[in-house]
Amino acid sequence: MPGAIAIIVALLIFPVIAIMGSATIAVVLGFLLNRDAVQRNEGSELLDVNV
Repeated sequence: MPGAIAIIVALLIFPVIAIMGSATIAVVLGFLLNRDAVQRNEGSELLDVNV
């Protein structure tokens, strides 16, 4: 019986952990790519337009 309860708890918690992990990866990747884009295009007049 404890094994069945552990499996049910794991099945309920795993999707939440997977979604939160994916969201965290997306935030970090977005931050790093944005910072890289700003550094690569430093001095461009297009940065003033893209606010």
